[in-house]
Amino acid sequence: MVSLICTLQDHRDDVNWCAFSASLLATCSGDKTLRIYNIRDFSELPYSPLSGHGYGVHCCCFSACGQFLASCSTDATTVVWSMATGEIEAVLEHPGRSPVRVCAFSPDSAYLVSGASDGSLALWDFPSKVLCRTGAVNDTTMVACSFSPCGQVFMTGSTYGDLRLWDLDMNQLHAEKNAHDLGVTCCTFAPNILSGGQVVQFHLASCGQDSHLKIWAINKSSSGAYKMQLLHTLTGQSAPVLSCAFSSDGQLLVSGSVDKTVTIYDANNAVLLYTLNQHERYVTACAFSPTSPLIATGSMDKTVNIWRVEDGCSGHDGKSLPEESALTSSEGRTLAGQSKLLVSDWSEEDVSAWLVEEGLEELVDKFRANNIDGTELLSLTKDTLASELRIESLGLRSKVLRKVEELKSASVCTGIPDEFLCPITRELMREPVIAADGYSYEREAIESWINTKNRSSPMTNLPLLTILLTPNHTLKMAIGRWKTSH
Repeated sequence: MVSLICTLQDHRDDVNWCAFSASLLATCSGDKTLRIYNIRDFSELPYSPLSGHGYGVHCCCFSACGQFLASCSTDATTVVWSMATGEIEAVLEHPGRSPVRVCAFSPDSAYLVSGASDGSLALWDFPSKVLCRTGAVNDTTMVACSFSPCGQVFMTGSTYGDLRLWDLDMNQLHAEKNAHDLGVTCCTFAPNILSGGQVVQFHLASCGQDSHLKIWAINKSSSGAYKMQLLHTLTGQSAPVLSCAFSSDGQLLVSGSVDKTVTIYDANNAVLLYTLNQHERYVTACAFSPTSPLIATGSMDKTVNIWRVEDGCSGHDGKSLPEESALTSSEGRTLAGQSKLLVSDWSEEDVSAWLVEEGLEELVDKFRANNIDGTELLSLTKDTLASELRIESLGLRSKVLRKVEELKSASVCTGIPDEFLCPITRELMREPVIAADGYSYEREAIESWINTKNRSSPMTNLPLLTILLTPNHTLKMAIGRWKTSH
């Protein structure tokens, strides 16, 4: 059985990655921040959010002991954070200053590898934070990376669709071309090492734009040669699969998809156990806790769902979990129905839940009696609170209006149409301009990018044929109309 226990909704943009340590959960987002939670109750740590990246954060991972967290960003850096203080321990600048898309620790945390949009790889000696060596695959973007459980090799995946196995000297040991048609999106090693006779075997899961999740066997012979064999192709999702992760014992495999679902498989037998339907947009991230029966899934709906996996999962066959599930409610965690992106979409029940969260329980009956839903909530005034809802206390009326204003501000931040956000800063554009790659950006952001990024496109990483920027008057007017209506 799998149950949804809480929803975290602190990020203001797409959630790009989730990672567990023994006691913490880290999430990162296009809003340039990382958030850190205690997995006992999923309360946010005092030093969270972590702010240090200049652009969106694509990936994060914990060191083996959980003492450090590494995160990488479009700003071309991998930042190492102390989990004791939340302070930055080191900033590792990627060779070539290309946007860093993925990072991964070796199992013993002796090494940290990072992969970038220009196809380059950097292997860092983690204790000293010194760059050991680099590698590259031309004409592609590195988007996936995972160390084997022995820590001597690691696998990378790229938008070209290939999976490549590397050793610590950055030698390519094996290349699986066209592993996923249209591109790889994620790959992860199972924690188990299987050995028999003269062969050592690892299992790897990978997913991609072809809507498939695949399980591979990587065999190392006594001669040191590696061979890769496809064991299973899992087709439980109907759109590109963006993320995958093994449980700590290697028995379960979870994946998230553009079709908004999360699937859980029996990894050994390649059997679909559960399909979870709670997210409202693409599921971009998933992770198993190494110490608890918990899964975290992140989405472009800006939320992170926490799921509890109970014993006996294998007794079910593809069961679908209902969308409405029991959730705990406190600051930063919401009821299932209240995870909608816009307050105007809230039902009367959502408004009641919000009142309870804000310490206004005494008003629940009054609001229900007057059928106050999200739209009505946003239109409340001092007069309607006094005359229609008959709230006599001036202080209580003021508190309600103050909380409603906070909701309005939050809804503006979280409900912005994606096309109004600058792809670089992920903020509402004031002076949108069109660059040579055809995309619109905030003028100041793209000018700064061109001055520091060798005239490459932030979206395609291809050279910009010209640095001429054309004002996008139509988009500017559309943003103006949207701001007025909100």
